[in-house]
Amino acid sequence: MAQKSAASLNPETHLLLDQPLLRLPHEVLRKVFKSSQKYVEQDSKKISDLAREAASKANNGASPDASLAAINTMITRMQGLKRKMETQHEEEKLVHSQLRKRTTHLNDLYSLTSLLDDGYGKWSKVRLDRLLVDYMLRNGYSESAKRLAHEKDIEGLVDINVFLQCWSIEESLRQKSTVECLAWCQDNKNALKKIKSTLEFELRLQQYIELVRSRKLSEAVIYARRHLSGNFDSHKDDFHRASCMLAFPPERPGPYKDLYAESRWDHLVKTFVTTHHNLYNIPQGPLLHVALSAGLSALKTPSCHSTLPSSRSNTASSVTSLCPICSTELNDLAIHVPYGHHTTSWVEHDLVVLPNGRVYGTRRLEDLASKLGLAAGKVKDPVTAEEWDSEEVRKVFIS
Repeated sequence: MAQKSAASLNPETHLLLDQPLLRLPHEVLRKVFKSSQKYVEQDSKKISDLAREAASKANNGASPDASLAAINTMITRMQGLKRKMETQHEEEKLVHSQLRKRTTHLNDLYSLTSLLDDGYGKWSKVRLDRLLVDYMLRNGYSESAKRLAHEKDIEGLVDINVFLQCWSIEESLRQKSTVECLAWCQDNKNALKKIKSTLEFELRLQQYIELVRSRKLSEAVIYARRHLSGNFDSHKDDFHRASCMLAFPPERPGPYKDLYAESRWDHLVKTFVTTHHNLYNIPQGPLLHVALSAGLSALKTPSCHSTLPSSRSNTASSVTSLCPICSTELNDLAIHVPYGHHTTSWVEHDLVVLPNGRVYGTRRLEDLASKLGLAAGKVKDPVTAEEWDSEEVRKVFIS
């Protein structure tokens, strides 16, 4: 009965990790709708003005050529709007196709009843592939991510284009260019305003700093008046510090060393990535780390992260296995996860403690001594390879 309960499948707990799978397309659809709405509002007003202008010219007895020119301009404007809307419609269709595939993928989980079902293994493999693609995209391995998604036929289940755009802007900031990021801020101006993002101000401030660094002081003053003064109320201290920078050249920065520092570009990169992920409801860290943390927490015990040498680093040890928590690959990630909550003990029977403080079962030590051909009355630590007399071993009782 316990085995059946342990193997039962609860889809709701699995879907906690897969919420971004549906959230991100929803945010993309919202952006497409807002863009379409903006195009319609802008072009409709201009088309209406052109129509009134053509009618006015006709009523005032203007030449037919003048009225015809106004009508042609209006038609050209309408055709331009049509092309824009067709592009938006194609993007919307693509997102709807992704949503259908993702809904079907998540719905497949509800058709399974046990972790032992063959279908669950296939479903988990697809999710693992998704997590790997997500990890690659976040770390700049875009070509590998696209190839894996194509080979596994999961292109509709991953958000390659969104991450590629993020990575492109991130790289441009590392190259000390704010053009792409400012364009992105302009495209998402209303959304950034709703979440009270300071990204655009930080970018404008950096452009001002670069002008001051180049000692183009008059241009810097004009730029500050145009782009920074409008945020004076919300960034009063930053504005005052930026103004005082004019009197301190980069070779003698005085109290403004932090503003001249090259590390500000790294700060801009982190700010942009954080803002981008918040805007699209994307977790800040890789989903692969979240999944690994859950598994590591189930395995972690107070004995993990021990200062004693592991079997991999100790050639004298007869044990070849290595705890995943203590492994060099997962050690840093496992440090921050909580200990596992174990309600059942699986310790060996007839425990004894060696002089070095390590605890083992008596039968395990006896079997090891027999395999290694130790002298009678001798025991050996399977991990540290230290030897002691049997009289030095003390019995342990769990209380």
